[in-house]
Amino acid sequence: MMTADNAHLAAKIREIPDYPKPGVSFKDITPLMQDAAALRDAIDQVARHFAAADIAHVVGIESRGFIFGAAIAYALKAGFIPVRKPGKLPHETHRCEYELEYGTDALEIHTDAVRPGERVLIIDDVLATGGTASAAVELVNKLGGEVAGLGFLIELGFLNGRDRLKGHDVFSLVTY
Repeated sequence: MMTADNAHLAAKIREIPDYPKPGVSFKDITPLMQDAAALRDAIDQVARHFAAADIAHVVGIESRGFIFGAAIAYALKAGFIPVRKPGKLPHETHRCEYELEYGTDALEIHTDAVRPGERVLIIDDVLATGGTASAAVELVNKLGGEVAGLGFLIELGFLNGRDRLKGHDVFSLVTY
């Protein structure tokens, strides 16, 4: 199931069965990124949705969130902040650990990336269980920032990740 308005974007997302493990249907966004019109449309739609939200910074979650996040930051005339896996950022960081289906992981943000009260938009390619996105929310909150919303190219609705992000404006372009 997907939003009819964005069937043209969904048509550019390739499904790879049994990747990275049996039973998983991986959503490959590289064909969408290779199509200039589809890529521009995806970025423009997210930027339009949050245009009136007074965004100071866009946080992109490693790694595909960097691709979309930087472009959306440019469109919104906002700064860009990378949120990365542990040990990848060179300056002092805050860390947040989160649960995965098969263990735990962690994300880090520079301690000086967001000033108290700044409005932040969090961007990633896929909203699945919401663990990664909620960790990014926690990091922004730890710095005193205000999460103005979260944007995703794809939402796997059957995993109910949106439920972990209650109280936030969650916008996704294609929902499965």
